Amino acid sequence: MNIPSELKYTKDHEWVKIDGDIATVGITDFAQSELGDIVYVEVETLDETLDKEEVFGTVEAVKTVSDLFLPLSGEIVEFNETLEDEPEKVNSDPYGDGWMVKIKISEPSEVEELMSADDYKALIGA
Repeated sequence: MNIPSELKYTKDHEWVKIDGDIATVGITDFAQSELGDIVYVEVETLDETLDKEEVFGTVEAVKTVSDLFLPLSGEIVEFNETLEDEPEKVNSDPYGDGWMVKIKISEPSEVEELMSADDYKALIGA
C-alpha cells in the first residue's frame, strides 16, 4: 500500500498536498483499490467555496459510487480535466496524474487537523 509520508490524509481517504495556500486533493491508493475500476469522476463545484467535509464531487467505480469530501474549507480553483477522458488515472496514479481538485485554503488552521501518513496507516490497518 502506497502512503507517501509528505502528504496529509483524512478519515474519508482523501490525500492532501499543501503548497502555500493551495491544496491539491485526491483519493488514496487504499481508497482506489477498495473502489475498484474507476469509470467516472464528477466535480461540479469548480469556482465554489465549500466548508471542510462538504461533498465536492463523486467518483464512480464499476461496483459503487462514492462521495468526495473536501478535506479543508476553501474555493475549488481547479479540476483535473484529464479525468473526464481518463478516469482510470485515479487507479493507476492516485498521487500523481490522478489528482482531482485544487483548492484555495480559507481556514489554514484546519491543516493541523489532517492526519499524518502514520496516523492514516493506523486507520486502515496498514
